[in-house]
Amino acid sequence: MRRIPLFPAVVTLLALAGPAAAFEPSDIYTAQVVVSGQGEANRLTGFGICLERVLTRVTGDAALAAKPEAKAAMARGADYVAAYSYRDRLEGRPIHDEQGTYDRPHNLTCRFKAGPLDRLIADLGGKPWLMRRPVLAVFLDVEKPAARYTVAANNERDLAMRQSFGNASDLIALDVVFPPETAALNLDPAHLDPASSALKQAAEAAGGDLPLAGRLVWSDADHGWVADWALEAGGAVHRWQVRGVSFDDAFRVALRGAARLLSGSGEPQ
Repeated sequence: MRRIPLFPAVVTLLALAGPAAAFEPSDIYTAQVVVSGQGEANRLTGFGICLERVLTRVTGDAALAAKPEAKAAMARGADYVAAYSYRDRLEGRPIHDEQGTYDRPHNLTCRFKAGPLDRLIADLGGKPWLMRRPVLAVFLDVEKPAARYTVAANNERDLAMRQSFGNASDLIALDVVFPPETAALNLDPAHLDPASSALKQAAEAAGGDLPLAGRLVWSDADHGWVADWALEAGGAVHRWQVRGVSFDDAFRVALRGAARLLSGSGEPQ
């Protein structure tokens, strides 16, 4: 295993409308985690976390990483790492008097060996998802006290949600775009049907391949958001839901479900 110079994030966090960068299969064999310093103990822990993440990125199936055999492999994460690099998250800031380099947060980026990782995936009952992945155009109806709207690409109000979706997109290696404000205002939030020609045309106009329709409703009873998602795949509309979560969790559930469907791994979980 060798160290490599730091390379940029491999999946752009798309917060604005527009076509995503072209998908490259080699991109999915990398993952990143934040660790404290560059000590060996934290590095080995980071390798295990990156292995967990890369299993999902390569296959589109987050369920594989939960298997006992996957957990055992994570304890030996270094065996699967081809190269790694660090980036000091406080780069340019001086070290405090009582702070050593081991205490500073770093981005640890790992590139994994495709052959051994593919064999592990096969042993777990999965398969790499190496074809070009569709860009999802997200049409999200948000309902909270005294407000209801569709998330738009160029509305400052929606920046936190777009960024959160971008973070979820990086974890699953599935790019997303949002409709511009002009399109969002013309959509009927009560009828966001991913099988409709109108939504498919709006998805294409936003730079996406497929529409992912969602509804996010704040629920005091559930102490969080209730999120419903719908995506057309295999000639049928698939729906799934999560209740009582943050919108960060809601968006991770959305893209994990979409990736599981589109990769042929099964129904959303």
